[in-house]
Amino acid sequence: MQLNSFLNISGKDKIFSARENYHKSLLKDLRDKAEIIMNGSGKKATEKLHLQNKLHCRERVNLLIDEGAHFMEIGLFTAYKMYEEYGGAPSAGTIFGIGKVCGRDCVIVANDATVKAGSWFPLTCKKILRAQEISMENLLPIIYLVDSAGVFLPMQDEIFPDKEHFGRIFRNNAVMSSAGIPQIAAIMGPCVAGGAYLPIMSDETIIVEGSGSIFLAGPHLVKAAIGEVTNTEALGGGEVSSSVSGITDENVPDDKTAIEKIRSLVGKFGKTGSAGFDRAVSKPPVFPKEEIYGVIPDDSSKPYNTYELIARIIDDGEFDEYKPDYGQTLITGYARIDGWAVGIVANQREIVKKKMPDGKTKSSSEMQFGGVIYSDSADKAARFIMNCNQRKIPLVFLQDVTGFMVGSASEHGGIIKDGAKMVNAVANSTVPKITIITGNSYGAGNYAMCGKAYDPRFIFAYPNAKIAVMGGAQASNVLLNIKIGQMKKLGREIHEDDKKEFLEEIHTRYDEQTNVMYAAARLWIDGIIDPACTRETISYCIELCDHNPYIPKFNVGVIQT
Repeated sequence: MQLNSFLNISGKDKIFSARENYHKSLLKDLRDKAEIIMNGSGKKATEKLHLQNKLHCRERVNLLIDEGAHFMEIGLFTAYKMYEEYGGAPSAGTIFGIGKVCGRDCVIVANDATVKAGSWFPLTCKKILRAQEISMENLLPIIYLVDSAGVFLPMQDEIFPDKEHFGRIFRNNAVMSSAGIPQIAAIMGPCVAGGAYLPIMSDETIIVEGSGSIFLAGPHLVKAAIGEVTNTEALGGGEVSSSVSGITDENVPDDKTAIEKIRSLVGKFGKTGSAGFDRAVSKPPVFPKEEIYGVIPDDSSKPYNTYELIARIIDDGEFDEYKPDYGQTLITGYARIDGWAVGIVANQREIVKKKMPDGKTKSSSEMQFGGVIYSDSADKAARFIMNCNQRKIPLVFLQDVTGFMVGSASEHGGIIKDGAKMVNAVANSTVPKITIITGNSYGAGNYAMCGKAYDPRFIFAYPNAKIAVMGGAQASNVLLNIKIGQMKKLGREIHEDDKKEFLEEIHTRYDEQTNVMYAAARLWIDGIIDPACTRETISYCIELCDHNPYIPKFNVGVIQT
């Protein structure tokens, strides 16, 4: 099926222009915030590093990756507006992403020494664990550029003892090494206490003379514990650790030399296998990808035709739709994105006017609302996901969902059962899943459309995305009804002015918590992308997934029919 056969957006009408301006404004605001965050603690802090013969973490990464190569940063907005009682922690004091080093895709993790001397906050730990997860899932080498004072002690109880805390990182070091995933570390600053295990449990470790140091206890703690007076260099500097204790493999004079050494090592890695995902010659979409700005509404409650979005993402408008006349609030079909074969599962945001066998359209009361998953939609999606797993086709979820349909008719029709079938298929899918949240992401719809809890290999969102258990308007009314009930039990009434104030309070809180920046700060998503870069993002993600040739057998377990 050719999507250009029935789509018609001029790109010049007032609605299109208003949408375009809205999304471009969101992007500008996002880029302004990103520019501030990427400076860490500011230019003065970076200048201080330079006086110490050290490079900023972003300068290190730029030298490490191939000239002109793209660095797909993950978690740039981590910890946004968090830890403010401690002065904040831009990007959680650590950057990570994927880039090519000597032509080889590598995960790169680098501490930002301008942020609390590279100390580890709770979200720093979560971020590094996500880096290791991406490395393990896609069998990508990982490079650690270490420059950290260790755990941020005022918050040690939130980072030290639990399963997903600090110690899990070193456990992962061991597991990754046994799986044959290369790990290289460069100690470019202090590396203290438990943090010392990360580079030493890597396969090869380089240390920078004069700035790098590694020990379980620093000079002050050594004096307090056993009375010994020593200094950083004598305890665990470059010369001691490489020629006396032997815990590092090479001592180099500066950051640039360390990075050149890493590139030389990576350049000699042997080739790995491929998952074998099908890729043909890439063809551009039938409509300019920049028109996505005018396709997505400037109000998340407004409907739009999701085929318009798909037509600006897939190659040449070629879309083999699966069950096009059934379960129409979900669009399922096969296509190519930058040449890669993909299976697309997308929420249709238009109101669906279902045709009956006699050719007549159902009454308005029986029409299906866009963005809502009905029983037939869930059933269709589950079957389509099974097909993609059988055929080794990666799945792309375009998520703009307000949830599953509610009400007595849906409950009697088995919406929970059919929804469970879809969730089961998503949970057990073994081909790579890539999720793009293009608008709403509410309730169980988030789960069914492969939200973070369902292990997408990568998950990104547009700047207008909203993530919550339900929409602000619905939540406000539910909470208001609960409050009215509580007041009545106490023999009191709630006045209209109080109702209005309460609703405004809930709306304000929900607006903050559903905002995409709130999600990005907590690593519920890997990043916020420019909608016009959707094709490139998905293509690179599949390229990364293709590095892992091992795809487990698909088995959905028990599904009620």
